Amino acid sequence: MEPSYDAARIAAEVAERSPRGIAASLSRLVRSGALRTGDRLPTVRDLARELGVSPATVSGAFQAMSAVGLVTSRGRAGTSVLPAPRSWLPPRYRSMAADAGAPADQAGAAPGAPRVDLSSGTPDADLLPRLGPALARAAHHVPAADTSSYLESPVLPELETLTRETWPFSPQRVTVVDGALDAIGRTLEQVVGFGDRVAVEDPGFPPTFDLLDQLGLERVPLELDERGVRHRSLAAALGRGVRAVVLQPRAQNPTGRSLTPTRARELAGLLRRLGPGVAVIEDDHSGLISSARDVSLGSYLPDQVVHVRSYSKSHGPDLRIAAVGGPARVLDPLVARRMLGPGWTSRLLQRVLVDLLTDSTAVAAVEHARRMYFARQRGFVAALARQGLDVQAGDGVNLWLAVDDEATARTRLEAAGVRVAVGAPFRAGRAHAGRADGHLRLTVGMLRDDPGPVARAVALAVRP
Repeated sequence: MEPSYDAARIAAEVAERSPRGIAASLSRLVRSGALRTGDRLPTVRDLARELGVSPATVSGAFQAMSAVGLVTSRGRAGTSVLPAPRSWLPPRYRSMAADAGAPADQAGAAPGAPRVDLSSGTPDADLLPRLGPALARAAHHVPAADTSSYLESPVLPELETLTRETWPFSPQRVTVVDGALDAIGRTLEQVVGFGDRVAVEDPGFPPTFDLLDQLGLERVPLELDERGVRHRSLAAALGRGVRAVVLQPRAQNPTGRSLTPTRARELAGLLRRLGPGVAVIEDDHSGLISSARDVSLGSYLPDQVVHVRSYSKSHGPDLRIAAVGGPARVLDPLVARRMLGPGWTSRLLQRVLVDLLTDSTAVAAVEHARRMYFARQRGFVAALARQGLDVQAGDGVNLWLAVDDEATARTRLEAAGVRVAVGAPFRAGRAHAGRADGHLRLTVGMLRDDPGPVARAVALAVRP
């Protein structure tokens, strides 16, 4: 496929032939409408040849544009202009939204083809506990003290007790904030400074990368295997002077892998030897629907680990509650800073969560969801095996599937009425480079019906 705007036409618009100058000229073409949504840019080599600069210079310009959500790179499919950004979405969120495209039922699928969205990463709404009864009980029983003072503890005592009883280690402090990313961001503000290096999983969660970029932090990618972060990869990151490490101990997004107890002990030992002052932030976003053991480096390094448990996937994304437990030297200033902003997470919502964590019907609903996600993962992997694809099942709601070409596989699946997320935005260190080992992320937790038709569509789509 030829680029929509050739290298000579773009070169004629470039006044300054530095990465910044090239990116600025291309950005003006996008804003003016000369380059439109979906237009494909020339290859890095073609544009570099036309401009008389190195490919690295042009690659730097493309990366700068991608970082602000103007273009997206699809490996061998090239670099294309993204739709006009929703200004309230950070860059990688925008890229993920662009991947979603039109609703699946408008994708032009053939009659009888599966029509399902496996791109979102969200829980199945049908498996969430009902909020209505909990809201009614919380509103009826909420005492005046919950709403009459600005200086009460930011955590309901009942919620703190429940949290401590189920925490994987004994934290000095426990608080609640407005979701996992809020917890990660506020913790990073306490433990690192502008320009510091932070180790993150590769692949990992794209909004975490956006968060690090906005805080002016340098990402250091960590390699994964089926047991979690590789020992040698963390050792290399510590050798580069990282000040913090962000991990997903269970149901890692996007791979669905979970940290094993043995690997957690090994990583903790490595941090004790090589990084005694390095902060570890654990994002346990799928804790209560995960089938893996609750493993934390905090069991070995309680003074270095801040553990975050989100209730979005288990109890509902709109609750916006995550519990945070860790050392007082980190959480005390974190809470103090929140008092000069939101103050606290709504105690009414906290009371709703306490109800959901103790009501037998809600507890049974979450346990049922955990079993269903486990069954859907295994059922889909078995259906893929019947199509000749050998894939390892993940934990939680997502499955990470290797493909030869992300763009081609996604296009074929869209034509079959199946929407998926491509792997590029999930890469911490290679998000904008062409790669032979592409991936798709499939939210198989949304597969409510027979997985066979979707597995057949996937098998056809991933063939070279």
